[in-house]
Amino acid sequence: MPPGSESGRRRSSEILRRLLLYADRVYRLPALLRGLQDRRQRPRIRAASVVCAVFLLFLARMGSLHALEQTRGRRFWHRWLQVPMPSADSIGRIFEGIDLDGFREVSYELYHRFRRNKVFADGDPAVLILDGHETSASYRRHCDGCLQRRVKTAAGERIQYYHRNVTALLQAGRFVFLLDAEPQQLGEDEVAVGVRLFERVVRHLPRAFEVVLADGLYAQTRFVKSVRACHKHLLAVLKENRPDLLRDARGLFACIPPVADQQGRTERHLWDEEGFTSWDGFEDPVRVVRSLETTVVRHADESEETRVADWFWVTTLSPEQASTEQAVRLGHRRWTIENQGFNELVSHWHADHVYRHDPTAIMGFWLMALLTYNLFHAFVSRRIQPALRRGHTVLHWAREMAADLYRDIPVEAWPLPP
Repeated sequence: MPPGSESGRRRSSEILRRLLLYADRVYRLPALLRGLQDRRQRPRIRAASVVCAVFLLFLARMGSLHALEQTRGRRFWHRWLQVPMPSADSIGRIFEGIDLDGFREVSYELYHRFRRNKVFADGDPAVLILDGHETSASYRRHCDGCLQRRVKTAAGERIQYYHRNVTALLQAGRFVFLLDAEPQQLGEDEVAVGVRLFERVVRHLPRAFEVVLADGLYAQTRFVKSVRACHKHLLAVLKENRPDLLRDARGLFACIPPVADQQGRTERHLWDEEGFTSWDGFEDPVRVVRSLETTVVRHADESEETRVADWFWVTTLSPEQASTEQAVRLGHRRWTIENQGFNELVSHWHADHVYRHDPTAIMGFWLMALLTYNLFHAFVSRRIQPALRRGHTVLHWAREMAADLYRDIPVEAWPLPP
């Protein structure tokens, strides 16, 4: 086929077809999905077909199962799945009994295959970032797995029902891998969920990272002890929940001259001291790093604004393991899970949409969104030429994939079970 022909240009633009081939031939994703099961005893619709349909739901950024159902008449589904695409009701019902541990096994195996294929470029050492995320909240709709809180409104105090999870993200170089998530259950706090998730990640990937980054909420004794028991290090934001440690650090830093440097428009004053023993319940000395950052921001109307941020971090890393500059850089990397994780998933992937109000289904759709995110970004960064990437946003390629689905492009069938 001549590369300059109309047919050649059409085939080269079929981004969805190329991604599906990439997921099959490079990562053997269909083989991984074949092992997923649900609670049905005599299923007429295979779980793998349902999961594949949800995979396309997120790739095309449709936002609802009903939007997905409206594509059932497309020949694309018969070519790809070799069976009719399941209805919206069937997908939701099957996800109520989906095996969440099976999803996690697929994610961990996918990480190993990413590693073997050198998706994680050389750069800063890999770190694990943990943070909580609230996926939904309602005053009316609720299920057995909903958490509850009392909220003061204009109409008086009301009970609000919500779902929350803790998500684990691995950052290696510039690549972000959304690894795993754990739902928060009734009667437990976010840190207890974080401990459970961290210990599972370490069991599966004991050598993938050495440092855990977390918000100030995780600067608790039970969490740091769990991290150190696994021979990992913690770097967390230091806030008022550790008042004795923060007070001691402020008092000591007031007597020590800072090290000043300039990073672009940001002027920084840095303090770094170890040997603090005022963490109640944790016997080992810890280190505190402070970065007082003054940034001049220039607006479009040529006016300037000065912003000041005073950051404190507590860490078990020694100065030999991470210099002051490295510790500050690690501290700021914690925002990766917000900027490249939750914000993108919510704004562009519709990951917070309640596709089925059931605790297992909510978690299943969230884990599927994480898996799809990883494959999508690996494909864009490694299979689309740099010149094209520079000229188009990531969202552009998602729209191309949606257009391919509606155009009924020819696609090779995935080797799924009958």
